[in-house]
Amino acid sequence: MMHESKGIKQIVVGISHKVHVTSSANENLIGIAVRMQRLKSELQIGSGGVLMIGIWGVGGGGKSTLASSVYGEICREFDGCCFVENIREEASRYGCGKLQEKILSEMNVNRVGGGLRLINNRFCHRKVLIVLDDVDQLDQLKALAGSHDWFGEGSRILITTRDAHVLIAHKVDVIHNISLLNNDEAMKLFHKHAHRDQRPLEDYELLSKEVVSYAGGLPLALTVIGSFLCDKNIHEWKSALARLKDIPNDDIVGKLKISFDGLTKVEKDLFLDIACFFRWEKKDRAMEILDACGFHPVIGVKVLIQKALITVSEYGEFDMHDLVQEMGHYIVRVEHPKNPEKHSRVWEDEDVRKISAMDATTELDKIEAIKACYDSLLLKDQNLTPIVANMKNLRYIEWELGDPANPLSNNFPPRELCCLILSRALQKQLWDGCKLLPNLKIMELWCSNLIMTPDFGGLPNLERFKLKGSWYLEEIHPSIGRLEKLVSLCIEGCVRFKTFPPISRLKKLETLSFSYCPELFNLTMIQHQNMDNLPHLHLDNSGNKVASHGKSWTNSFVTWFKCCSSNLPEVECFLEEPSLPHNNMKRIGFQFFHNLKELCLRKLDLSRCDLRNEVIGSDVWVLPNLQELNLAENKFSRLSFRHVQLPRLKWLNVSYCYDLVELSELPLSIAVIIADGCSSLETFGDIANCKWLWKVSVQGGYKLGPLGSDLLLDSILQGNAIQDHFISVTLQHQILKGFVGRLYRGDTFTMRLPHVRMDPHTMRIRLPHDWYNDFCGFLIRVVTSDMNADINIIIKQEPDEDPPFELWQDSKQAGEPKSDGDLKTNVGYVSFNSLRRTTLLNLSYDSISFSIKRYWTSFAVELVSRKGKDDLMQTRNVAADCSEFWDDEDDYRKPFRIQHVSKSSINILWRPSDNI
Repeated sequence: MMHESKGIKQIVVGISHKVHVTSSANENLIGIAVRMQRLKSELQIGSGGVLMIGIWGVGGGGKSTLASSVYGEICREFDGCCFVENIREEASRYGCGKLQEKILSEMNVNRVGGGLRLINNRFCHRKVLIVLDDVDQLDQLKALAGSHDWFGEGSRILITTRDAHVLIAHKVDVIHNISLLNNDEAMKLFHKHAHRDQRPLEDYELLSKEVVSYAGGLPLALTVIGSFLCDKNIHEWKSALARLKDIPNDDIVGKLKISFDGLTKVEKDLFLDIACFFRWEKKDRAMEILDACGFHPVIGVKVLIQKALITVSEYGEFDMHDLVQEMGHYIVRVEHPKNPEKHSRVWEDEDVRKISAMDATTELDKIEAIKACYDSLLLKDQNLTPIVANMKNLRYIEWELGDPANPLSNNFPPRELCCLILSRALQKQLWDGCKLLPNLKIMELWCSNLIMTPDFGGLPNLERFKLKGSWYLEEIHPSIGRLEKLVSLCIEGCVRFKTFPPISRLKKLETLSFSYCPELFNLTMIQHQNMDNLPHLHLDNSGNKVASHGKSWTNSFVTWFKCCSSNLPEVECFLEEPSLPHNNMKRIGFQFFHNLKELCLRKLDLSRCDLRNEVIGSDVWVLPNLQELNLAENKFSRLSFRHVQLPRLKWLNVSYCYDLVELSELPLSIAVIIADGCSSLETFGDIANCKWLWKVSVQGGYKLGPLGSDLLLDSILQGNAIQDHFISVTLQHQILKGFVGRLYRGDTFTMRLPHVRMDPHTMRIRLPHDWYNDFCGFLIRVVTSDMNADINIIIKQEPDEDPPFELWQDSKQAGEPKSDGDLKTNVGYVSFNSLRRTTLLNLSYDSISFSIKRYWTSFAVELVSRKGKDDLMQTRNVAADCSEFWDDEDDYRKPFRIQHVSKSSINILWRPSDNI
């Protein structure tokens, strides 16, 4: 036994010196020390148990270097160690059997029987350290580190990969996201290779900054480019940088392209579309287009994110590393770099100019998607029509016309077209008559001179139609009412738009927007003598309403809601009111929406429509499926939902309705209210029964007052969110009752536990040992002058031992600040149950810390006790079906976002001003 132990230690020492980076060598690796420290903290060396840690990130990001550096530093603390390199290549060549033999050999284990059984039998009682480098298949992990019980107490398994899916599927304990170099680190690494550690000449400094910007913190790129430039003069540097922008370095592209090569055909097409057209595009909008093109993007985007090829920014936009995007561009162009007509995708201005200058007979069948801007084309003397018409396989076109020439005439667009986005069309109509486009699913027209939309008769599969900023448009072609597959209809910013045809046949319609169309909802009082040619309502012998023409309404007034085409009248839109004076003509304007009760309408946007009390006071709203209602920037003073039928309404926006005084009788289903800028708002009415309410924002609500604010907060805290969700309330600052404990000035106080002093902007509470049983969550109150304050919340396990439960004591308590127009009061709440549903909540967490680094700030925090057992039972029954009210929106739309999760901590970002 002693002989075996001695042999293992010799092997460990040999491996660490022969193959991997030693501690002294680590000192020469730029930025490695801080990254090693972070990874070592997640490894929890000496804490027992078996941990599998995945190191994940983009190719060339330093995953293997980090794993190797940590391995070399900690390997002596284990009974046996092994670093298995290049698993992706080795497994594809020789299979996993060879890799199993390598592990057994380096661990000094005699091979008797199968590798799987040997690894399990021989290592289950030993504390081992194994690094599995560059894994790309789940089968590889199953063969080399099948489960935690293969290894003895204290063992650590490090896995580097570009694919997060294999880590998730293998149920690793922690996924460590590799962090790229910051600007200073990148400059040091580049200088090290480009200048051989010598001080760079001043003339080279600007060029060095260009390289660092180009590399985007990717160590591989900085090393490769720096090594290439190390013996070049300044003119050669400039030439090399210019060439890089057109022709990427083969070594860099080859390394990055490994992830692309592992994708399926549809995933490759999806990635190339995002790289060429949709980087920095809002994810929601891009997903609609990609879905229309047949890419099934929900699953595909998930794969691309897990492969570290794309990301979604905190603002909900698609993003990727600059060099990954460049790799995508290179793949599209590589076979024909100088012939854009042979590319599958065209997006660069110069390439569009080349194509537009080609002969009308040029074959352009290869082009599947094109995006062009008129300002860059300079096509004043060129005819676009024959060129674009030759793109027979075009599925996506986004074109800024800006010229009377119309590329949509004659035989264009092709039958394969799925998405058509046009802007700045100067012509009054897009095409004559009915044009057959059987595959078109998305049509968007921006800032055009259209006076009427085209005929929709040849668009049987149209799902989304948006028309925005068409100042001369007055009506929609009545054929839109026959688009039975239409899901989204948005007419926005059309200030002269007056008539709208019936849409009661649009059974699949989910989103309807008339934002900034004030003329559409302008009620018109018409006396009888002006209505001889309009249809009138009367009852037939069976008591049914019918329409007829004539002079039957003597001494009557009629309100005509303009969402009725004179060509296709719907008799329900006309309502007889005998002998009513003008000031009694009300509760009639939304009769149109009464006819939509059979639709699946989920979102309705009537913002900036000049809606007033006589319109908004209607009692005929019947929209049983509506979930989101936007009434922002209108002119009504009271909004009551007493008589409406909106049983599923969750989200209401009345922001900047400056005249709004009272908002009352809210639907019981309401969850989110946004009322920023409502400077006249005095009351929300009785919301005690609105049990699903969890987010309210009333920035600028100066007249709500302390009483109204207290009633609002108390009602929310009595609702369902206190047990199972989050709460976020933003108010204009008022002196409120102290339901969240004492208030401390963030710029002067120091919170402390025994022997510990905190940063002035940080506050921490120590959790009791039984916190999960006795408390349901924690409540935070922050008073700040910053409208965009970010509050970081960290729940974690502290290494030191402190008293079991003690609030941090203050060194200087601040009095409640007086009301100030520049101050906002943010109240937030995080339930432990909400964290349990989204993460593996660790019951060993023992502290919560809060930090904000903004202007004038004060904090107050307290734990919230659980309800009684009877209340808890009732809450559990309700929470089982709470997804209808607390849906799983993308993280970028949530005010509370879980940034990082591990066994030792959960990091939550609270952004009170983010209005979902």
